[in-house]
Amino acid sequence: MGRTLAAAIGIASIAAAAVASAEPPAGAASCSGCHPASTRVISPVPRLTGMDRAAMVRAMRDFRSGQRAGTVMDRIAKGFTDDEIQAIAAWYASQK
Repeated sequence: MGRTLAAAIGIASIAAAAVASAEPPAGAASCSGCHPASTRVISPVPRLTGMDRAAMVRAMRDFRSGQRAGTVMDRIAKGFTDDEIQAIAAWYASQK
């Protein structure tokens, strides 16, 4: 129980720091190669800015585990830890 609480506090701290920061967390910049930032760009790849944090975390974990098929996301997601996924999702969710 103590480790779970400590992990939750750690994740929340990382996510809060990422949200408070104007700079994207490590790994987030690599997303812009495929995911458009502008609403003017028409793409089958979804925009991440403003996306629901929990949905993004779930998608990344599903890509990483192989539960969700992807052309490249399954390989990219394997390179991120849970803490990095939480930080990236929190940062993109806070962007408008």
